[in-house]
Amino acid sequence: DHVIDWIFSLKPQASCRCVCSPGVCVCDLQEPSSKRVKPLSRVTSLASLIPPVKAAPLKRIGQTLQRSISFRSDCRPENTAPRPWGRQIAPSITKRRDSKLWSETFDLGLGHMLSSEEIKRQEAIFELSQGEQDLIEDLTLAKKAYRDPMLKLSIMSEHELNQIFGTLDSLIPLHEDLLSRLREARKQDGSTDHVGHILVDWLPCLETYNGYCSNQVAAKALLDHKKQDHRVHDFLQRCLESPFSRKLDLWSFLDIPRSRLVKYPLLLREILKHTPNEHPDRQHLHQAMNMIQSIVADINTQTGESECRYYKERLLYLESGQRDLLIDSSRILSCHGELKNNRGVKLHVFLFQDVLVVTRAITQNEQLCYQLHQQPIPVRDLEWEDLQDGEIRLGGSIRGAFSNSERTKNFFRVAFRSGGQLQMHCFQARDAFNKQQWLNCIRQAKEALGSTESDPQTAARCSDCSADASAECPQMDLTDLTLTPVKT
Repeated sequence: DHVIDWIFSLKPQASCRCVCSPGVCVCDLQEPSSKRVKPLSRVTSLASLIPPVKAAPLKRIGQTLQRSISFRSDCRPENTAPRPWGRQIAPSITKRRDSKLWSETFDLGLGHMLSSEEIKRQEAIFELSQGEQDLIEDLTLAKKAYRDPMLKLSIMSEHELNQIFGTLDSLIPLHEDLLSRLREARKQDGSTDHVGHILVDWLPCLETYNGYCSNQVAAKALLDHKKQDHRVHDFLQRCLESPFSRKLDLWSFLDIPRSRLVKYPLLLREILKHTPNEHPDRQHLHQAMNMIQSIVADINTQTGESECRYYKERLLYLESGQRDLLIDSSRILSCHGELKNNRGVKLHVFLFQDVLVVTRAITQNEQLCYQLHQQPIPVRDLEWEDLQDGEIRLGGSIRGAFSNSERTKNFFRVAFRSGGQLQMHCFQARDAFNKQQWLNCIRQAKEALGSTESDPQTAARCSDCSADASAECPQMDLTDLTLTPVKT
């Protein structure tokens, strides 16, 4: 709070030409040196949760919560040229959290009394508790260092901020409650005997995440649009360059709750792994594990359906004949992203569960929309082919090519019959990795459609699988891709 109070107590500088309101200036925002750095628990057990992903335009939607709302690289500050209205600010020293383990936090005079397995169990429990504390701090920072100042400075309207921040305010007391319970269960020596019953009682509260996660696609799209406003861009850039942000942009903070949600199954699995079979907490931990997997699967499904609706509402039809019942009836958006045709025209392609839709991204009424570029292609009629590099001639003709030009790399072709005639489209992906993602999505969409026709119940179960259940579902090939609004 002292950081925020200090922001609002600043007086305008005589030489300041910033966009701040009179009486309030954040141009020289610096974090008080007296701020205490709070420790962050080491999350080595979660290091494989969301590994870095190559930046690519393809957005996979099948397991929404397992992936970030944007590619990991999309959350990093872009090295773009300074905007004409932006003022250069000297780099500041970033203050990072210190990683800390349970064994480093408490005086382990009892260490010799604990087995190595029990120490690992205590570390996992402490990681759960410390993660809650870090989450609370980050959500509070997002509210008090971003939302409140932007509202007071009239940088965005209250309605816009409510759309971007969603129900974030309601998540803070939720996690404060869990942290309080975990601390009460901790003994004076720092060890904790039982956490299973606490989690069983608390986990149903996570249903609150339904609304927050379902709103993220629309929130990200609005935030990206508002960044074109120089006042918004200037404020967010100054925050990013200030020590308190730890070099994280606003969206990184807004995406933290989703990231935390998908960590709970792994945290519980780690605690369960080091809990002896005869331990009385084991039964409750098993119950908690089943609960969190069910909750994540439910939120995952609702979030995916929300995203599908969002993009369907933004499709523009040039003529009524382009409308297709397969689009209207779709509840699942398998993937979408930017591709180029063989003439270099940028297209935005959507693969719904039953239909492939080729569009061009346009702006209408200051909103990004997608105008249909071709007649929708039913997945059941769709055939695809991976083209070797150099096999396509720009302009449309095919050749057994000898060229290694970058312009003829990473193409694939889709074909379908319409009115008795075979029609083909050639698409170029950003790189080989992205092309393979598209081909995997198309193949899985056709397999899922075949399963629907042969066994509707099996297909329904597959479409509702969570990311954690993907190993049990043959229709899902889980890659670390992200649910994200379009980045153009």
